[in-house]
Amino acid sequence: MRAHPALSLLPSRLAAALVVACAASGPVLAAGDAPAMPRPNPMRLGLGIETKGKPTEHAPVPAQPRDQRDPMDVLRERLAERLGAQKTPDTRSPNVLQVTSRTEGEDHKAPAAAAQAATAAPKPRKAAAPAEGARESTGDLVARLRAEKAAHGGPSGASPHWSYDGQGGPEAWARLNPEFAKCGSGQRQSPIDIRGGIRVDMDPIQFDYRPAAFRVIDNGHTVQVNVGGGNTIEVQGRRYDLVQFHFHRPSEERIDGRLFDMVAHLVHKDAEGRLAVVAVLLDRGSAQPVVQQVWNNLPLEKNEELAAKAPLDLNQLLPQDKRYYTYMGSLTTPPCSEGVLWMVMQQPVAIAQEQINVFARLYPMNARPIQSAAGRLIKQSN
Repeated sequence: MRAHPALSLLPSRLAAALVVACAASGPVLAAGDAPAMPRPNPMRLGLGIETKGKPTEHAPVPAQPRDQRDPMDVLRERLAERLGAQKTPDTRSPNVLQVTSRTEGEDHKAPAAAAQAATAAPKPRKAAAPAEGARESTGDLVARLRAEKAAHGGPSGASPHWSYDGQGGPEAWARLNPEFAKCGSGQRQSPIDIRGGIRVDMDPIQFDYRPAAFRVIDNGHTVQVNVGGGNTIEVQGRRYDLVQFHFHRPSEERIDGRLFDMVAHLVHKDAEGRLAVVAVLLDRGSAQPVVQQVWNNLPLEKNEELAAKAPLDLNQLLPQDKRYYTYMGSLTTPPCSEGVLWMVMQQPVAIAQEQINVFARLYPMNARPIQSAAGRLIKQSN
C-alpha cells in the first residue's frame, strides 16, 4: 500500500503509527481512491486528537455522509478505533476524540480504591471559607455558618448557657465562651468573704433615691428590677445612675464567714460606663415592703418584662445605718468583668420567711461561690 502524501507532513513517529494502524484494519485509501487532496494544514490535523484535559474548542462541524467526508477525517476515525479512543461528550467538534488507556483489571480496582480512600480520608472539623474570588454554593455557606456557630455556641449554635450547677456551673463559666475568660483568670473577682477591713473615716454614700416606675423580669438567672431614671448615688467624687437591682439566695457576700439568707445588688453606672454596686444584705425577720412590691409584680413567664402600675421607693430597701465595706471586684455573673466598685452595707435589712420562700421556689440557689480576696485592700466605715 502506498502511503498517502499527507503523511509526509506528520512527525515520523505519528506517521508510522498511522501507517501501521491503517495496514492492520485493511485498505483505507489507495492512490486512485480520491482525487488529489490539497496540502493539509498540520495544525488542523494536530488539533484533532486530545489525550486529556479540557475538550478542544472548535466550531460545530455538520455531519457528512460517509462517502463525502474528508479522507483525513476517515483516517482519524480509523486510527482512533485502533487506539481505543472515545468521543468527548461535551465537545463541539465530531472529530475531537479523547484517547484513554487502562491496565488490565483496572475497572475492577478503581471503585474499591476510591471507596478505601474516602474511608481513610479524615473528616474536616469545620467547613472552610471559599478562596478569594471563588463562588460558594448555598449548601456550603449554610454548613460553614453552622460550623462557626457551633464552635462558639455549642452544637446547635445557640448562646452558651451558664448556670449555678451542673455542666454550666461556675467552674465551667470560663470555658463556655472566650468572653467569659475572666471568670477563670481574673485576679479581682467577686464575691469575697469580707475580713480584716481597715477602719477609716470614709465619705458616706450620698443616696438620691426617689419614687420611680419599674419593670420586673425573670431572666432565667434571677428576678431583676429595671428602674426608671432619677435614682442616683454619689461616692468618692463620682455620680452613678441606678440601672437595675436583682436578688441572690443565699447572699453571695460573707462578713467574717457569716452567710445571710439573701442579698439585693443595686447596680449603678456613671457617664463613663464604670460600675458601682451597692449590696444590701437581707436577713430573716419582718416583711420587707420593697421586696413585697416586686413579688406582687412577678411576670408569669420567664424573660417576660412586666411593668408595674405604682412607683417604687428604694429608700425603703436601705438600712438605717449607712456604713459600708468597700473594695474593687467584678461582676458575679458572666462575663465576670473586673473594675467594679463594691459597697456592702454593714447593717442587714429584715425580710420575711414567706418572702424568702417565694424567691426560693424560683431559684433555690443562685449564688456564685466565694472568690479569693488575693490580698485586696478592704476598707470599712468607722
